[in-house]
Amino acid sequence: MSGNWVMSNEQQALDRLHKSHYGKMVTAMLQFSRDIDLEMAEDIVQDAFCSALSMWKEKGIPENPSGWIYTVCRHTAINILKRKKKFINPFENNDQTIETYFYESAFDDEQLRLLFACANPRLTAQTQVVITLKYVVNLRVESIARALGLTVNGIDKLLVRARQKIKMENIFLKEPSATALQSRLPVVHKILYLIFNEGYKASSGKELIRYELCEESLLMTKTLLDKKISDADTSALYALMLFNSARLNTRFTAGNQLTDLEEQNRSQWNTGLIALGNYNLRQARSEGVSSYHYEAAIAYLHCRAKSFETTDWQTIVQLYEKLLAIENNLFIQLNYGIALYYASRKEQAFSTLHSLQKTFLKDHYLFHTALGKLYLLEGDRVKGKHYLLHAQKLTQFKAEKNFIENLLKREQETERSIP
Repeated sequence: MSGNWVMSNEQQALDRLHKSHYGKMVTAMLQFSRDIDLEMAEDIVQDAFCSALSMWKEKGIPENPSGWIYTVCRHTAINILKRKKKFINPFENNDQTIETYFYESAFDDEQLRLLFACANPRLTAQTQVVITLKYVVNLRVESIARALGLTVNGIDKLLVRARQKIKMENIFLKEPSATALQSRLPVVHKILYLIFNEGYKASSGKELIRYELCEESLLMTKTLLDKKISDADTSALYALMLFNSARLNTRFTAGNQLTDLEEQNRSQWNTGLIALGNYNLRQARSEGVSSYHYEAAIAYLHCRAKSFETTDWQTIVQLYEKLLAIENNLFIQLNYGIALYYASRKEQAFSTLHSLQKTFLKDHYLFHTALGKLYLLEGDRVKGKHYLLHAQKLTQFKAEKNFIENLLKREQETERSIP
């Protein structure tokens, strides 16, 4: 019994480390030598994780697990490069040690450096985003596909092409010079935005909200501002994250039931984060207005509203229209359609939402949930139940399934109460 328990602890520790550090290790191997390509880097790291379990069973979990894995990866890489007679010690004349190369914290500056390294201009913007989400943030391919509105097969093919290009063109993923950091900011902003969104509403896994990803993206964005590697868009992005974070803890009730914006207890929203968001939104004023400015302004209007009913939906609709002019994203169109409904432009709202049925959103939980709720509000119980039941089939999260179940129960009670 005790032996199984020890093994379980080791497996759990390794699983946690794989989740938080696998991508960082792969990227570090790419930075270690130009002669290590993506495929080789992944093989080296995977072998290190495979050998770790048996070693840790025998000798116990090391004090610095990530440093242990990195040491094994580094020794393996050196042996491979020596056999190829291509080894040059990257730590020569460098005080950096193996032990300090990786820290236990997922929020250290190393991850931000890797993020900038993957934002290599020799790769397309889409490729930069995908390899960073895969190898730095360690998101699953399914999560990346949903975040970018692509198919899993499309992401797999993009990763294959990326590996080939990095290998054939000898692209070295390393941190750019200080003068080049600013030029990579737009891609870095996009990645941080996607990391936060994945945390706010996970697309796969066991947890609907991944708080560590929200915190990670907040801390990295704040680091950009603190280090002055930033612009007005950085401040707007940070404000957006803060406004959404302020409402994060009210997305579930004390009974662990998922709530929507209408039902959230606004007295429990974090006023400190909202105030900080206001400050950063003011700091974000500039001649150019980005999608982050518009999204932050929309989030601000939600945060300042005393109730769902008193929300300034007319202004929110106008902001969505400006946002769509520069960022024609399907999820933004979905939210625009919902805002149109609450701004009493119902015919246009349903027209906008139904136009999305020909896109990948037809297989998305949020789309069917939105239509189902709006049809129930309109008194069309047949269509409302149809969309809600379909939404329930499209989610793997128990919290979302229960949320739909509660909506349907309430509707049944309302139906029974009608004489």
